[in-house]
Amino acid sequence: MKKSQWENYSLLAQVARAVDGPPDYSGYFYPMEQQILIDLVTKRMPFGKYKDRLLCDVPEHYLVWMKGKGFPEGKLGMWLNTLYEIRLNGLEDILVELKKNYR
Repeated sequence: MKKSQWENYSLLAQVARAVDGPPDYSGYFYPMEQQILIDLVTKRMPFGKYKDRLLCDVPEHYLVWMKGKGFPEGKLGMWLNTLYEIRLNGLEDILVELKKNYR
């Protein structure tokens, strides 16, 4: 069965492969997608109840609430949506490893 191009290159498919792969994640991500994941463990929430927390430490219930309200525009919205998808698919382990490497 041939996979679609979207399935081969989607962020979540690459994250899933990286979780089972070696600790060096650089071979599993395109540079932009890798930077998105790094941003999730290094950037802080700029407003709201969880202001100044690392994005990866924002609770899941807050992400679900924001998904219902609509994520903000721009990079922050993309980061929060990516984090929501990672949590939704049970791929938090990738964030734990990245957090260790980028602290």
